[in-house]
Amino acid sequence: MIRVLLDTNAYLRLAKRIRPLLGVTFGQKRYTLTILKQVEDEVFKSARLKFHYPWFTEAEFDKERLSKRIRLSSDEREAIDAATSILRAHVLADTSAYTSHGRSPPSPTDCFLLAFAQVRESILVTDDLGMHLLAKEFDIDIWHGHELLKRMIGAKVISNDLVREIFSALEDNNDLPRSWQEVRHTVFKKLFGLKS
Repeated sequence: MIRVLLDTNAYLRLAKRIRPLLGVTFGQKRYTLTILKQVEDEVFKSARLKFHYPWFTEAEFDKERLSKRIRLSSDEREAIDAATSILRAHVLADTSAYTSHGRSPPSPTDCFLLAFAQVRESILVTDDLGMHLLAKEFDIDIWHGHELLKRMIGAKVISNDLVREIFSALEDNNDLPRSWQEVRHTVFKKLFGLKS
């Protein structure tokens, strides 16, 4: 089994549309989707996220997150905290690298998620370009949200119609990441056709 960890935005973009989402295992490599408590904490601390995603606190979603939450041993937490400190120090040492090309510097929570992926040998799903840059610099496995969808289609966990629906909903909400826009007519050309 390969654990696939969703960051806050990846979870918020997919959880309402792919049911169930967490704990789903798919593909020959047995990818299994999960989130950390830090993702929940990030939503609960943000008035903007709570306003835009009122469904987040509905019992159905609370129950799913709680049942699939990863528990860390004290040794694992210590190793992840140490890795988080290294990643965060790296970001703070060169913030200008993380503020160009549409990127924003990874937050402490972002660094924790990347550290978890590094320590627990997981794949992190995020569309945050700053996190992709940091992951590349530390050789941490990372996917864009659209890469997860592509694998889920390949494993027949979701349908082409659902992918079109997700793209359309994100576009309607003005939340379609640039990386998704770029692959719409290349990676997903069978679904959306070629760009004219």
